[in-house]
Amino acid sequence: MAKTNYSYEKRGRELEKQKKQEEKRQKKLNKKNDAGQETEVESPSSTDNPLVKE
Repeated sequence: MAKTNYSYEKRGRELEKQKKQEEKRQKKLNKKNDAGQETEVESPSSTDNPLVKE
């Protein structure tokens, strides 16, 4: 019977962890950038809201 190559399996697990960490980092950056853009873009005006009576 063939001997199990544990270092190969370990390397695969390490690559999966790195991939997940990179995805999390990208999500955080995108979330941070989106939050910054929303505050700049959103500026509610009273003329846009039909419920506001002048």
